[in-house]
Amino acid sequence: MTHTEEQLPAAAVVPSAGRAGWRDYLELTKPRLSMLSVTTAMVGYLAAGPFWEWRRTLLLMLGTALCAGGVAALNQWMESDLDALMKRTRDRPIPQGLIAPGSAFVVGWVLCLGGLAVLFKMVNGLSAFLGLATMVAYLAIYTPAKKWSRWNTEIGAISGALPPMLGWAAAGRSNDSLGWSLFAILYCWQMPHFFALCWTYRQDYAAAGMKMISVTDPSGRKVSRRAFIWTVLLVAASALPTLLGYCSWYYFTAALLLGLWFLKSAITFLNPAKRDTEARKLFLISIAYLPLLLGLLVADRLYFQL
Repeated sequence: MTHTEEQLPAAAVVPSAGRAGWRDYLELTKPRLSMLSVTTAMVGYLAAGPFWEWRRTLLLMLGTALCAGGVAALNQWMESDLDALMKRTRDRPIPQGLIAPGSAFVVGWVLCLGGLAVLFKMVNGLSAFLGLATMVAYLAIYTPAKKWSRWNTEIGAISGALPPMLGWAAAGRSNDSLGWSLFAILYCWQMPHFFALCWTYRQDYAAAGMKMISVTDPSGRKVSRRAFIWTVLLVAASALPTLLGYCSWYYFTAALLLGLWFLKSAITFLNPAKRDTEARKLFLISIAYLPLLLGLLVADRLYFQL
């Protein structure tokens, strides 16, 4: 997808906060991204099995949702000046002046502490620890790294890959090889997913002064090459649950077919003539791929293994 060039302001001034509604505060929590964390935590929980406790399940979902929403709010508080510089983020609640930065700061911490309390008191200590580790990795390491390190994507993927392990821990299991397999799948998946996104919005990231790889690689060769390599690693990681004896060969076959579908787009992304249009397609395929793969994994565990 090509980007129509438009002059972005050299500096952005966040307008004074107006009257915010509940929808604005909901948007502050990045509900779609937060739902991904809840979903992947549930995958870890269901894959751990063999029991299903409604109370623990609901508390896990609540605690994870609160932590994820709080992290999103604090991230927007930390990056409100940068969000105001980018076309795709300038309509968020803080840059629009709908929510004051101070209010976002308070809301973020209340949600984070509430989520950790739910996990610690009503689920278990290990899940709360992993929730805290996710917060630290995202807010204290990944968010500032976007300004000083080209490796910020690889750093940030750690926090995105922890929720399945949180769910695994919530089921009362230690983080053994299946938990780490889920971590590997989520970690590898984030790379082509985000490399496609950062190529599409490379002008936005450049305007905000973020050191994304697409900013330092104007030709796109490094971006597309890394997307391809990580997609290959993702296909390999998706096979681990079967190779380690946790899933059946039915899952393995389906995961391989999904991986080849993903890989086909990553290969096309290598072509300079098709890179701009394929970036959007690769991003959309990544969005479809993850729930399909994780759904297959959970279904296989529940039907064949438990």
